[in-house]
Amino acid sequence: MRYRKKAEVNYWMSYADLMSAMLMVFALLLTLVILDYRELLEKKEKQIKEVVSVKTEIIKALTEEFEKSNMSIEIDQQTGAIRFPGSILFKTNSSEISEEGKTFLKKFIPKYMGILLQDRFKNEISSIIIEGHTDKQGTYMYNMSLSQSRAYSVLAYIYSEQFPNFKERELSKKYITANGRSFSSPLTDEKGQYDPERSRRVEFLFRLKEDEAIKAIEKLVNE
Repeated sequence: MRYRKKAEVNYWMSYADLMSAMLMVFALLLTLVILDYRELLEKKEKQIKEVVSVKTEIIKALTEEFEKSNMSIEIDQQTGAIRFPGSILFKTNSSEISEEGKTFLKKFIPKYMGILLQDRFKNEISSIIIEGHTDKQGTYMYNMSLSQSRAYSVLAYIYSEQFPNFKERELSKKYITANGRSFSSPLTDEKGQYDPERSRRVEFLFRLKEDEAIKAIEKLVNE
C-alpha cells in the first residue's frame, strides 16, 4: 500500500512539472510574438514617417513653385492635389480645351512634372492622375462622360504635337493617367456649404508607391 501511494504522488508531481514547463514555453512564445509584433509596428511606423516626409517635401516644393507663378491654382496641403477651375480650360458643357486653357497648361505642365519627376522624387512616385470633376447639374452618367472627356482632353493635349516639348515628357508617360469622377467629390465653401463653382474643376494628383500599403497598415493599427 505504501508503494502504491508513493507512486501515485510521484505521478501527480510529474504532471504538475509538465504543466509548468508548458506554461513556461507558452510564455516564452508569447513574449517572442509580442517582441516581433512590436518590431513590426516600429518598422511600419518608420515607413509611415518616411512616406509622410516625402509627401511633405513634394507639397512644399509645389507650393513654393506655384505661389510665385501667379497662376489660378489651389494646392491641398494634406494630399498635394492641385486644383484649378474648369472654366480656365473649358467652356460650359464642353470638353474642348480653350485657348486660355492651352496657354495655362503650357505654363503648368513643365513646372509640375519638373518637380514630381526630379531625381529626388521620381522613384517614390507610383502614379500621376488627371481628374475631371463636375457640379451636380445633370445626371451622374452625363457628368461622368463629361468629366472623363475633359480629363482625357487634357492628357491628349499634353502629348500632342501642338504642345511644347518638356524635359520629362517621355518619362511622365510611365506615370500619368486620366479619370473622370462626375460629381462624386464635390467641394465646399468657407462655410462648409456645397460650392458648385469650386466643384467644377480639374485636379492633378500624385500617388506614392507606399501610399496604399500605409493606408492598410494604419487601418489595422487603428482597429
